[in-house]
Amino acid sequence: MSVCTALLILLLASVIVMTLTWALQRRHGNAGYVDVVWAALMGASAIWLSAVGQGAALPRLLAALLGGIWGFRLSLHLLGRVLGEAEDGRYRYLREYWQGDQRKLFGFYMFQAISVPLFALPFLAVAANPQPAFSVWTLAGVLVWLGGLVGESIADAQLSRFRKQPGNRGRTCRSGLWRYSRHPNYFFEWLHWFGYALLAIGSPWWWLGLSGPLLMGASLRWLSGIPYTEAQALRSRGEDYRAYQRETSMFFPWPPRSPH
Repeated sequence: MSVCTALLILLLASVIVMTLTWALQRRHGNAGYVDVVWAALMGASAIWLSAVGQGAALPRLLAALLGGIWGFRLSLHLLGRVLGEAEDGRYRYLREYWQGDQRKLFGFYMFQAISVPLFALPFLAVAANPQPAFSVWTLAGVLVWLGGLVGESIADAQLSRFRKQPGNRGRTCRSGLWRYSRHPNYFFEWLHWFGYALLAIGSPWWWLGLSGPLLMGASLRWLSGIPYTEAQALRSRGEDYRAYQRETSMFFPWPPRSPH
């Protein structure tokens, strides 16, 4: 199967699944399902592109295993939030801003569907790697991936515990990794994509491995990540979050600044 055909099938599948997810959110009034399904589609795309890839067995196995674990872990974490909490404030704001226009929400879901093959390009690069032996680049890629996954999982767990405490309502989490970065989950999410770039070294498509950290970094910093999250935090937590912004690094973990 050609690369173009594999990506086209992935795109069509993503559009169909996201259309069904849009219908689901119409019924339940919770647009947060888009994040759950996007992460699951990314995990599935790693498995799909590895299955049809033309590279050696080891890199294809690693792309499927690592990409699948990352995507499905994130999807399950987000599903717990969607099922256990009210609709995320970011999506409530969008719903109000668009005055409940389902056509605009559908367009948003389709944008997410189209982004799946684009963000899946690093899996394609790894799955095309012809290098059959375990190398120093393989070890480096796995270690970077593992560091990113563990860091993101810890940050997610710390925030979940904080949010479950009724007394923390309207307050900002400043414990654990959240003491050093306002978005440690985003930082480690971005970091984990460098693992695929390292695993792609030796592939004829190695340069596509760099698209992961570049695309995710740009998305988190300027598009769907930090700007929307911080805008919602300011709406819901006001001065408490403004103080957090003054004291804590936005993205890269760093010791907090003195409040004085």
